[in-house]
Amino acid sequence: MQQMDSFTDFYELLQVSPNADANTIQRVYRLLAQRYHPDNTETGNEESFKQILKAYQVLSDPERRAAYDVEHRGARRLLWKIFDQPKATQGLEAEKRKRQGILSLLYTKRMNDLDQPTMTIMDMEELLGCPREHLEFSLWYLREHECLQRSDNGRYMITAKGVDVAESQDESAVRESRMISAPSRPAKADGSRSWDVSGSRPVATV
Repeated sequence: MQQMDSFTDFYELLQVSPNADANTIQRVYRLLAQRYHPDNTETGNEESFKQILKAYQVLSDPERRAAYDVEHRGARRLLWKIFDQPKATQGLEAEKRKRQGILSLLYTKRMNDLDQPTMTIMDMEELLGCPREHLEFSLWYLREHECLQRSDNGRYMITAKGVDVAESQDESAVRESRMISAPSRPAKADGSRSWDVSGSRPVATV
């Protein structure tokens, strides 16, 4: 089991929803693998390719994915939790942190799952470690400022204005550091390895 402080979110690496089916994971992996393949002289990046390959090998295997999903749920709760004690959720500073946390969650949800960008208040309560009754004012405030929308079935999603607000916050609030960084153009050297995009291993060139 991975330690939580070194946990890698394979779903974010592949830029897919945790609910994505096997076909979607394979399709997205192939697109990303071609982009970051070390032999791609325009966008290739060996380290990014290795990360994507590792993510695909886990998420494409039903048994390994099931075990990983247990860790993933626990890591997400630790990652997004903003309060250690319920009594710390009140006050002006706490209110600002709650609004930032809500926007960050919905920003990441929208970015990684365009088809289903919504979350329930129960999802936010669990991930942020904040009781529902202490989130309701924050949600009202963000809706009044048109940062969020609430659907008829009680699910929340971030708006374009909310995205602008989230991106104006501290970089850590939107967790950009957990995404694959833009690759630099790799230096090609004679005798370098070529890579198998099928999801197996590097292949020595002849």
